[in-house]
This record gives sequence, C-alpha cells and structure tokens, in this order.
Amino acid sequence: MKRTFTAAEKRFVFDSWKNGIGFSDIAKILDSKPGTIFTILRDTGGIKPCERKRSSSHLTLSEREEIRVGLSSKKSIRAIANSLNRSPSTISREILRNRGRRYYKAVDANNRANRMAKRPKPCLLELNLELRALVLEKQELKWSPEQISGWLKKSKPRQKTMQISAETIYKTIYFRNRAA
Repeated sequence: MKRTFTAAEKRFVFDSWKNGIGFSDIAKILDSKPGTIFTILRDTGGIKPCERKRSSSHLTLSEREEIRVGLSSKKSIRAIANSLNRSPSTISREILRNRGRRYYKAVDANNRANRMAKRPKPCLLELNLELRALVLEKQELKWSPEQISGWLKKSKPRQKTMQISAETIYKTIYFRNRAA
C-alpha cells in the first residue's frame, strides 16, 4: 500500500534535506524508501513549497481524523457531525468523495482536498475552443451570459461539454479581462 505523508512529515523532509541529510537517512527516520523521499523533493525542485492557508470553513486534518474514528466505531453521520459542530451533509459529502465509510482515510482525504484546491484552475473557455467560439459569437450579438447559458442548455442538451454557467461566463469576461 502506498505511503501517504502528512504536511508535517513533508516539512520534515524539506528541512532535513536543507540541513544536508541524505535521502536514505530521511527515509529511515520516516520509515519510508529513499526513492519516495527523492520524488517528494524532485516534484518541487528541492525547494520547500509555501505553506497554504485554508479557510476556517474547510475541514481540518484533525476533524477528518475524528470522522475516521467515528466511522470505525460505527457512529452515524449525524453523531459525527454533532461532535464536530458541522452539518451532516458536509460529513456525508466528505465521506462519499473519499472512498466511502469502509475505506475512508483522514490523511488521504486531507491530501486530496489540498490537491483539489490548488489554483489557478484552467478556464473552461480556454479548454474548449468550440464552446468559446459559440460564447464569443453570442456575445457579439449582445446576448447576456444568462441568455448564452440558457441557449446552450436548450440547443445542446446531450452535450455536457457544451454547457457553461452564466457565472463562469461572467468570471471569464470580467475577471480575466481585468487581469489582462
């Protein structure tokens, strides 16, 4: 089974490397393989990445660990949610997006949340050139983002790749243009 490192363990890897400790020695301390340590360092060029700060509304690693403990002791989702002062739907979504009740792992869930939160995410209109052409065509006709979005839903209902929300169009038009 693949070994997953916590944020503290990754910090230890970078700090140890910076202090001149080799792959093998770091691996022994963390009960891992030197190749794994090499991969962690290689992915960032050996430079410790900036610490990321999460919003207080997001689940923390300790909350995820409490979810794992609650699941292993067969607690209900509502009981887990009450103990964490969170909505049952938040706990339910967390469990479902991270392999379900039987296979939930707090560290893996936390790492996945970090990975999924990385920015910038590619803009839908930059990825799908056909969709972009249609949106630009309708914008030239002075259609609003709501009209464009609604028209796409009606004219291409079976093509999910040709669907876009009005909000995404607004963000693309106004935020991207401001940055340029």
